[in-house]
Amino acid sequence: MDTILKPIQWVIAWILRLFHEIFTAIGMPAENGWTWAVAIIAMTMLIRAILIPLFVYQIKAQRKMQLLQPDMQRLREKYKGKRDQYSRQQMAEEQQALFKKHGTNPLASCLPMLVQIPVFFSLFRVIHNVPDIAAGKMGAIGGMTQQLAQQMDNATIFGIYLRDTFMSDGLGVKVLTAVMIIIMAATQFITQKQMMSKNMSAQAMDNPFMQQQKMLLYLFPIIFAVGGIYFPLGVLIYWLATNTWTMVQQFIVIRNMPAPGSKAEKEMQARYAKKGRALPKHMQPKAEEEAPVKKGGQRQQPISKNRQKKKKKKK
Repeated sequence: MDTILKPIQWVIAWILRLFHEIFTAIGMPAENGWTWAVAIIAMTMLIRAILIPLFVYQIKAQRKMQLLQPDMQRLREKYKGKRDQYSRQQMAEEQQALFKKHGTNPLASCLPMLVQIPVFFSLFRVIHNVPDIAAGKMGAIGGMTQQLAQQMDNATIFGIYLRDTFMSDGLGVKVLTAVMIIIMAATQFITQKQMMSKNMSAQAMDNPFMQQQKMLLYLFPIIFAVGGIYFPLGVLIYWLATNTWTMVQQFIVIRNMPAPGSKAEKEMQARYAKKGRALPKHMQPKAEEEAPVKKGGQRQQPISKNRQKKKKKKK
């Protein structure tokens, strides 16, 4: 894993060093755990800011998937009860054709998370290797030199080292890491819950894929909570910071850019109506073009250009 993630570990180590030097330059103690905690949080904010374009792409992809739901529903009805290999293959091909036509893909919503996974494990490995770097058992990782590693290795928060996990000895470390793991799992649950309950239409929710997502809504926090007991305090700080960013960012986006047909869209329409404001252009219903009506009350039928020319010649 160290070999695969080495380039990312190198970048993470340099970013940590940069922010650590910034905060020590303004007067924070170099070996203080809070200095390193703030550096980790600052690194998280920087990474999430870089990922904003991916998040915007994710939101656009989710919107397209919402608009795609009526077609998906018709496709499911078309192949309902057909379980043979040929039908399944045809349904899959037609689904892919729909995704290509609308320029979207279900996996697009996972992009920000997929990008963060190597960052997460790289930070985990850097913190895990800090004691060995400090002791001279291994070389520096990027900007994490032996001197800097010694400062980080000695850093504590409430007397707890950044390398400590829930499995480490001591009641204090167990209480602190347990509280952080619970908050981390809660933010994960709230983020997924607000997406499913507020930013999805009834059609989007009524399909097998979303039924699986509902199960994962409760399963993921449990998985993270169980896995969290093995992560160092420094990694938990990163995880909590990134979950909080995601939760707040998503709340802002859902409130101001709701998906079509969702509960959030209805709430936004109600807010605008209450304030007497016009809806944004992308939310306003498109006016249907109608043919002009004669004074007699009958609709004027559209006339082609060729027929119009012929009429002019006759006149």
